[in-house]
Amino acid sequence: MNVLSTSKSHGGIQGVYSHASEVCACDMTFAVFVPPQAKDGPLPVLWYLSGLTCTHANVMDKGEYRRLAAELGLVIVCPDTSPRGADVPDEKDNWQFGCGAGFYVDATQAPYAKNYRMYSYITEELPALVAANFPVDMSRQSIFGHSMGGHGALTIALKNPERFRSCSAFAPIVQPTTAGWSRPALEKYLGSDEKSWRAYDATLLIEDGHRFGELLVDQGTADGFLQDGLRPWLLEDACVKAGIALTLRMQEGYDHSYNFMSTFMDDHLKWHAARLAS
Repeated sequence: MNVLSTSKSHGGIQGVYSHASEVCACDMTFAVFVPPQAKDGPLPVLWYLSGLTCTHANVMDKGEYRRLAAELGLVIVCPDTSPRGADVPDEKDNWQFGCGAGFYVDATQAPYAKNYRMYSYITEELPALVAANFPVDMSRQSIFGHSMGGHGALTIALKNPERFRSCSAFAPIVQPTTAGWSRPALEKYLGSDEKSWRAYDATLLIEDGHRFGELLVDQGTADGFLQDGLRPWLLEDACVKAGIALTLRMQEGYDHSYNFMSTFMDDHLKWHAARLAS
């Protein structure tokens, strides 16, 4: 693991790191905020998954999480959204696919299967690296994310309910198998057999029997992607049928930007901290 930068913030340390990923077959970058309470022992860890076109840096620069994370004693890990590098296949003119748009899946189709293995990276390789190098209590983990990252957080939590104490999302893509901006990506990564897509669709995972104790979702009513890409009512319907406790908060006048996310970041951090307390 290489240290790219560290800086003090709210008594803690915001670091950016890189490592040679065997899973993604390239160098990967991620950010970790370690609050001041780490001097007294391991702390709970909260994973944040970013959205389309983002890197680790977007939420680090705009998410406004460090003040409260320092107060609550939460380690925040912010991975990248996809593999990157000159040898990683990409569609440079397509912001909905390739670098910056890994969709947190394990690709099975050439030429993407070698690198685009973000599900395994987030659930296996990066947690092992974080556990070995940072003062974290891996028995206390939670996960959240934004947009594509909200999709990632929901699907990862539903498939690993024993690992995460809580899961929340800002404006998640709840049914990527039918959303216009994700269907083409799933087909390129996973092939034309749509049955294989179900493993990466929160609503269909729930339909197929996966469960998680409770979920928190914030969604802006002025989000330009609301009607065609996000459609939180589909998650609400799935949760009602499955008996999953979902708190869906439609936030009047808010859009899809970090202005929306940073407004409600404190609420999500407090919600997770309460469930990570012991």
